This record gives sequence, C-alpha cells and structure tokens, in this order.
Amino acid sequence: MGIVEEAHNLRVVGEGKRGVIVLAHGFGTDQSVWKHLVPHLVADYRVVLFDTMGAGPTNPDYFDFSRYATLEGYALDLLAILQEIGVASCIYVGHSVSAVIGAIASISRPDLFSKLVLLSASPRYLNDVDYYGGFEQEELDELFEAMGSNYKAWCSGFAPLCVGGDMESVAVQEFSRTLFNIRPDIALSVAQTIFQSDVRSLLPLVTVPCHIVQSTKDLAVPVVVSEYLHKHLGGDSIVEVMPSEGHLPQLSSPDIVIPVLLRHIQHDIVV
Repeated sequence: MGIVEEAHNLRVVGEGKRGVIVLAHGFGTDQSVWKHLVPHLVADYRVVLFDTMGAGPTNPDYFDFSRYATLEGYALDLLAILQEIGVASCIYVGHSVSAVIGAIASISRPDLFSKLVLLSASPRYLNDVDYYGGFEQEELDELFEAMGSNYKAWCSGFAPLCVGGDMESVAVQEFSRTLFNIRPDIALSVAQTIFQSDVRSLLPLVTVPCHIVQSTKDLAVPVVVSEYLHKHLGGDSIVEVMPSEGHLPQLSSPDIVIPVLLRHIQHDIVV
C-alpha cells in the first residue's frame, strides 16, 4: 500500500463497468457518512472512498497545518489519490467542503472529472456585500472560541444544530462520534480554513458539468447559495433543492436524498 492510500484510508469497492465514482466527505465526518449510498453503487460502478486529511480515522501526524491552511492543499490530495489508483475519469460526489475541493481540483484537471455532484456546497460562508453566506464574522469568532475552549462540549451542541435533530437521533449520534474522533487542535484549524474560505472568484473557471444538490433547510448553507453557484459556475449546472433538513442529509434523510443522488449520478444535464 502506498503512502497516499495509507494516509487517506483509501478503499475501492465494487466491480461495476459503468465507470468510477469518487465519494468525498465533509468536515467532521469520514467515509462512513456514505454508508447509505454505497450499496446502491457497487453493482454498477467502482466506488472510491477515502478520509480527508485531519478526519478522525487519519493519522494526525500526517496533518500539515500549513498545507491545509487553504483548500488547495486538499485539492492536491484529491489529485494525488486519483493518480495513485490510475483514475482517468470519474463522477465526483463531494459533500460540503469536499464539494468545493473537487471543484478546485477540476480547474487544473477537468479531464479527470466527467461531472461533479455538489451536495451542501458553499463557496463562502461569510456574508458580504451583495452575497448571503449565512454567517457574520462575529458568529464565526464565537464558534472558533467555543471549539478552542471546550471541544467536546462544542461538539455536543454543534452536532444537533448541524444535522437538524435531537441528540437521540441516530444521525446526530453518528455525527457526534465522528466529530469527537478529530483531534481538537486539528478540528479548529480545519474549521477556520473552511469557514474563512472564499472561492467565489474560482467558480467561472469550473467548466465540468455540476449537479448542485441541497437541503431546503441547512444551518451552514442557505438555499440562495445554490442559486449563486448555478449562476456563477463556468460550465453547465443544474440545481435541485430537496425537502430535507440539515447539513448532512445523506445521513439524516437517506430515504429522500439517496434517490436524488442516484438520479444525478446516473443522468447527465440536458442542455
């Protein structure tokens, strides 16, 4: 096993002949977040699963704070993973920050991506002039302070808000588990990188077809953000807003979300 495979806990499952699908998880989770989707894919596709650097199951010694101070560091990791396993072209399904990471990677290597399925994606979380991202800087500063002062207490409060449910729900418990598994200083660094990021200027450079999929109600990503992406991406794109709630709908509302994701994976945009 190569260093890239080991570092990212890389797994390839399925023997399908319809091509390769890469599933990339968002902040606070790991590859297990796709557990409801993978069984529907393995008969038709080769499915690539991995953990982004800093996620709980990864070795914290591999986390380079300077490399991952920008999203480009993660995009380089993604390209390295595709090279390591010899992927010539894939359908990329990215959740949350990994949706944006895939979009960044596609700018330099559009040939590697036949389409991007962007779930709960945002190019910027901070509000700006003529842009509503959902957060003010003061709110983010409070979030970072809470993470730094008592990480476990912060996780217990953040998980139900993010998922959209109470602490008794299976999805909230699952997200709490994967959040707890991240080393606190790494979690804070990753959160700062994500929430302070702004990739709006890169959107016109993304020419690969994009399928934008979003919950009706999402603490982290207002619905208007999906329309912003649709308007500013450089290639063909389509938006579907699902009647689901929360930032991890593939975990909390699989009955709604999995059929939608499968449809966008299996069918291209009709221009």
